[in-house]
Amino acid sequence: MAVNVLGGELVDCSHDPLTGFYRDGCCNTGVDDMGVHTVCTVMTAEFLEFSAQAGNDLSTPHPGFAGLLPGDRWCLCASRWQEAHKAGYAPKVVLEATHILTLEWVDADALRASGVDAPTPWPM
Repeated sequence: MAVNVLGGELVDCSHDPLTGFYRDGCCNTGVDDMGVHTVCTVMTAEFLEFSAQAGNDLSTPHPGFAGLLPGDRWCLCASRWQEAHKAGYAPKVVLEATHILTLEWVDADALRASGVDAPTPWPM
């Protein structure tokens, strides 16, 4: 059982669009996930523009990928989320669907503050 940043069982992030490094709808990770796709995010227009300018265009469709729209949930690389946070463009986070290993890459307080399902108090 994978664990989320809240200490509970990791829940699915999205099946439409189908996300996750393993394309199973979950922000699970493993040794082959070099990008650490562990942060379940809710896309915003601002973040999608920021990501495109940073070299990762997530909104333009291409074969096998429909492109993301604001409101879509997506398993984002932990380092990209942290980069977007520092730049002021980080998307909201679904904490129950965000893998615990994310905390090795991002600021825990910033992650909590960006949570759409943030509990009070923070258990970690």
